Amino acid sequence: MVKEFSRSDRVAEQIQRELADLLQFEVKDPRVSSMVTVTEVEVSGDMSHAKVYYTAPQGTPELQKGLEKTAGFLRSQLARRLLLRTVPQLHFVYDASIDRGMRIAKLIDEALPPVADPDQDSEPN
Repeated sequence: MVKEFSRSDRVAEQIQRELADLLQFEVKDPRVSSMVTVTEVEVSGDMSHAKVYYTAPQGTPELQKGLEKTAGFLRSQLARRLLLRTVPQLHFVYDASIDRGMRIAKLIDEALPPVADPDQDSEPN
């Protein structure tokens, strides 16, 4: 079966690809490192706003401020790269799901007793 995507889903995917490229190669703001990963983009139905979810090794308030400051530049670059009548306003949101996942995995590892490897306990014959 063919899975149908709405136009906003297709635009969101294209914006995600272009933003990843722009953040890595074009942004010169020292607060915005090239280690920023765009995890998801959600575009509103009327294409006027886009929530950009990102993650970074050092997710700091300075990084958030840097992204907000470069939003105008990124939007203008998206306008050049995409064939859209209006380019959505970009709203950056830190994606804490990776941090939560690592914290949960750590808690699970701490809660479970260590598993002994059966190959190490056996003596050679």
